[in-house]
Amino acid sequence: MTVRRAQVNDAVKRLVVRESRLSIAPATVADDEPLNGALLKVNSLGFLGMLVRLEDELDVTLPDDIFAGRAFTTVADLVDVVVEVLEVEA
Repeated sequence: MTVRRAQVNDAVKRLVVRESRLSIAPATVADDEPLNGALLKVNSLGFLGMLVRLEDELDVTLPDDIFAGRAFTTVADLVDVVVEVLEVEA
C-alpha cells in the first residue's frame, strides 16, 4: 500500500497547491503543512471541491461517515483518510 499512499500524497498536494492558487511545486509542500495557514489557503468550500476531484482522480468513493468526528488541519490528515478508504476497498 506504500505506492498507493505516495500516489494519494501527490494527488492531495497537487490539489491543495491548486486550490491555494500557488505557483510552487507540490512536492515542496510538507505533509504537516496546515491546510489553512501561512502557505496554504483551503476554505471549507474549496475542501469539498478537492474531495470530489480526489474521488475522480483516484477512482475512490469517500463515504460521508468517514468524516464524522475528524478534524482536517494538515495535508497528512487528508492523505490519511483517503488511504484508509482505499485500504478498506482493497
